[in-house]
Amino acid sequence: MLDPEKLKPEEQAYRTALQALSPLADAVYGLAQRFVQMIRDRDAQALDAWLADATASPVPELQRFAGSLRRDYAAVSAALKLPWSNGQVEGQINRLKLIKRQMFGRDKLELLRVRVLHPT
Repeated sequence: MLDPEKLKPEEQAYRTALQALSPLADAVYGLAQRFVQMIRDRDAQALDAWLADATASPVPELQRFAGSLRRDYAAVSAALKLPWSNGQVEGQINRLKLIKRQMFGRDKLELLRVRVLHPT
């Protein structure tokens, strides 16, 4: 998934050899790189073409992934077009759940409140 220019020479040689040995691996690598570039560039225009190519690929995992993106097309398209993200909210929810799991079977809400509001 790394940018091809950031690969070490031995990684580039391995990738090239793998792509030469397997046309399927070459196709998957190309689709994966296009997907990553689409996300990095926030290019909503490329989404439809990528979904069509992934659906037409012989790889069932890519077909299922494209199908799941297609089912939530509006959200995926909006994520590529709009500058907003709920990453901060998800991070805080994840932190709260981690603290709750660490406290399982221990004190009550008061301790949870202290640990959430005053982390050490």
